[in-house]
Amino acid sequence: MIKKPITIQIADGLEARPVAVLVQVASQFESKIYVENGDRKVNAKSIMGMMTLGLAAGESVVVSAEGSDEQAAIEKIEKFLSSNN
Repeated sequence: MIKKPITIQIADGLEARPVAVLVQVASQFESKIYVENGDRKVNAKSIMGMMTLGLAAGESVVVSAEGSDEQAAIEKIEKFLSSNN
């Protein structure tokens, strides 16, 4: 399992469109992927779960992945969350 802290740099934070894209990115991988914020931990492949976090630009999360492609999953999610769309 890999855990990595990531700061969200998407200008509008994780609103509906960026959440949908993040779920699509996470769903490309076989690994179990979770996003943690404070005491909340949700499945990154769940659009409803991700929407409940209500994450804004500049907030930090911890992304964890466990599985055969965990390294690639973390790298791609970090690239997406760190982009200033």
